[in-house]
Amino acid sequence: MKITAIRFAKLEVPLITPFKTAMRTVQNITDLVVLVETDKGVLGYGAAPSTPIITGDTHGSICYAINHVIGPHIIGMDIEDLNSICHKIQHAIVANSSAKAALEIAIYDLWAKRFDAPLYKMLGGGKPLLSTDVTISVDHIDKMLADTHLAISQGFDILKIKIGTDIENDIERVHSIYQDVAKRATLRLDVNQGWTAKQTVYAMQKLESIGVELELIEQPVKSHDIDGLRYISERITTPVMADESAFSPQQVVDLIRTGAADIINIKLMKCAGLSQAIKIADLAELHDIPCMIGCMLEGSIGVAAAAHLAAAKASSISLIDLDGPILGQYDPVIGGVNFNLSKIQLGQGAGLGIESINDLQELTWPF
Repeated sequence: MKITAIRFAKLEVPLITPFKTAMRTVQNITDLVVLVETDKGVLGYGAAPSTPIITGDTHGSICYAINHVIGPHIIGMDIEDLNSICHKIQHAIVANSSAKAALEIAIYDLWAKRFDAPLYKMLGGGKPLLSTDVTISVDHIDKMLADTHLAISQGFDILKIKIGTDIENDIERVHSIYQDVAKRATLRLDVNQGWTAKQTVYAMQKLESIGVELELIEQPVKSHDIDGLRYISERITTPVMADESAFSPQQVVDLIRTGAADIINIKLMKCAGLSQAIKIADLAELHDIPCMIGCMLEGSIGVAAAAHLAAAKASSISLIDLDGPILGQYDPVIGGVNFNLSKIQLGQGAGLGIESINDLQELTWPF
């Protein structure tokens, strides 16, 4: 089965409620879909959102990188030659992590289809049922409390609280939610680089002193501030998770070596695809560092790939944050992974198991 062409399409789904973090507010899930064609008529599906303030990638840059730089290196290659294809994808261009991730997802989809097996089984097997947390966007306290009540009523028992806009208001938000939730749900805190190291220590020591227990605090400081992460880790009890500070396997090595983080958040769009995510999971497991599998605000194509990886790497990926598809008003992807509130059920179809996609808008480059 040889790669013959690469096409692009757009997929847009309105959100149930606006997604708000310390970095941005978003109204829709908008994915660029990458379609890899083969000489056997089998199609591979990949996708990526536009995240310029996180990865530096836009849909335009993703299309250009794949169409003009990466794609020519892999056209004509046999899909069975997976490692060589991924090597060419990773080394054809620096950065452009979302472009590489979207293309690799489609390649891995085809690879598993070649052997007529679900992707998670090709990656090592595992249980095809996962449980995810759900994100509570940063807002005024009453709105955040209402959102937590709704999430708990829907069966979620792990909540990821977005903060990072104002330190004192953030402390009050977390304290109020914790008091209200009590023992009904586990809380994860995501600051999205919104605090300084000293602010983080101040806020967390204050919260810990009044009995607030959190499972983790995610990326409180700027991505480059590894010294800040280490400063925090040495002064608070709550585990610190690196997200934007952990793009590549090499960055993860540095985080582990310096003791700057207790947990690593793996995202396919951030680390440049499944091949690199596997390396990160294996590195972390070697050093007894737990991993979370996360996603951007993206639909079920890319998140399905992350779910298959999580099932196969359960020994190192113990935390699941794959709520992207359920934040949309509907899922246009037919077949594959079923995202049903907190439960993620992997299908038994070959590859990602995608049968068809509704509302797909084919794109012609340039656009």
